Amino acid sequence: MSEEKLMLKVEHMYKNFGITKALQDVSFGVRQGQILGLIGENGSGKSTVTSIIAALQSADSGTMYLEGEEYKPKNSVEAIEKGICMILQEKGTFDLLTVAKNIFVGKEELFVKHGFLDVKAMNREAQKALDAIHAENIRAEMPLAALNFEDRKLVEVARAMYSNPKILVVDETTTALNRNGRDILYEIMKEMKENDKSVIFISHDLDEIMSVCDTVTILRDGVYIDTIEKSDYAAPVLRKLMVGREVSDNYYRTDKESCKNPEVVLKMDHVSCKDVKDVSFELHKGEILGFGGLGDCGMHILGNVAFGLTDPDLGKVTAGDGTVIKDAHVAMQKKIAYISKNRDQETLMVSCSIKDNVCLASYDKIAKGPFVFKKDEEKFIEEHSKGLEIKMQNTDQYVMELSGGNKQKVALAKWLGFGADIFILDCPTRGIDIGVKSNIYQLMIELRKQGKSIIMISEEMAEVIGMSDRVIILKEGRISGEFKREEGVTELVLIDYMV
Repeated sequence: MSEEKLMLKVEHMYKNFGITKALQDVSFGVRQGQILGLIGENGSGKSTVTSIIAALQSADSGTMYLEGEEYKPKNSVEAIEKGICMILQEKGTFDLLTVAKNIFVGKEELFVKHGFLDVKAMNREAQKALDAIHAENIRAEMPLAALNFEDRKLVEVARAMYSNPKILVVDETTTALNRNGRDILYEIMKEMKENDKSVIFISHDLDEIMSVCDTVTILRDGVYIDTIEKSDYAAPVLRKLMVGREVSDNYYRTDKESCKNPEVVLKMDHVSCKDVKDVSFELHKGEILGFGGLGDCGMHILGNVAFGLTDPDLGKVTAGDGTVIKDAHVAMQKKIAYISKNRDQETLMVSCSIKDNVCLASYDKIAKGPFVFKKDEEKFIEEHSKGLEIKMQNTDQYVMELSGGNKQKVALAKWLGFGADIFILDCPTRGIDIGVKSNIYQLMIELRKQGKSIIMISEEMAEVIGMSDRVIILKEGRISGEFKREEGVTELVLIDYMV
């Protein structure tokens, strides 16, 4: 690779978090006009190295070069000024601000006249930024809290692209977007490439990586492993480089029959609310009930409704004994657990410790009278995270410091310790590497064997088909199809009911 064609070069980068070696002598380059895929298991160092490139944190040692000049940004503002913008995997917006103020956060001085903020001018310019990425449905003057999760992520895309970056870093962003949002982002990446700009693209979806990236760089346990050109792509080879061993394509259940238990443990009866129209279903004991559809079909709100976080406008949700699930407190009394697609805001307390998160729902079990002893907390965490293999310094580490897969493991450990009988899992493997995916699928199979019941909501049809006893497809808020496992449905069949 010739030096003059390099847009960015990273040399001998090291980063430690306590005893955890996040990066160990990592070196790689990004060519001008290149989409570089960056892959590895959760905790491999992908987000660490890109956050250093975007100056969200600093390396312990190492050197970076941008267009041949040494690159040492003091903070993310300077990185953006030099042409590097990053779209984060998790939330990067502020609910209490408008869309326009989110796009221009830190740049408000652009619209200050005579000491006053010209809100109308800011709104006009923000709308131009949204229209430029073909997100015309989002209005600049709207409060961000009024948007769904996918549209909030598009606001971040508009903010990044307004800065006209030379290098765009995309960290697992596509997992937070629906099909339309993904197409918008892919088109932006294509345009950057055509204009001799560069993209660093992180994704756990190997099919996506091989489709959109020119080159793939692999990290494992904080170490640079290899760089593969598009002409040499092969999914088995990439998987082996990621995990250091052969990985089977078959993560899913091998049995072919659906659950036959007649006992109903949860029932949704003619529920209508935002994005959902007259939805009814029954969940049986020991059943994995999968929900699929396009990202905006309404299936994600069902998890909120079933856990009592969203009140239906019509209809009701009841437990097996007839108790109406009117709020999350009643849901927990009925041993119902919920892991949201948006886990950082709705499932975990990311600014608290692993210990606090895992123990929160179960202090009535851990406490001895009015007292809670640390050794009892540690014993509880060890018992209920066994087999999950959470990569952490210790249980006092903040959840915000963990990778996406390890955050999901913490969420699962919390509800396993709580002793839930019903699990509502919305996109349970979103932003998670293939090794952790396999672990989660095996856990779901084991919970099913124990007689636990699972509602799994997912935009990955292979996952829905591979794990579910029954599959319900939603289209425009209504149930458009229902299939049993033994029917052997395919993705092509389901797509006909989705679009």
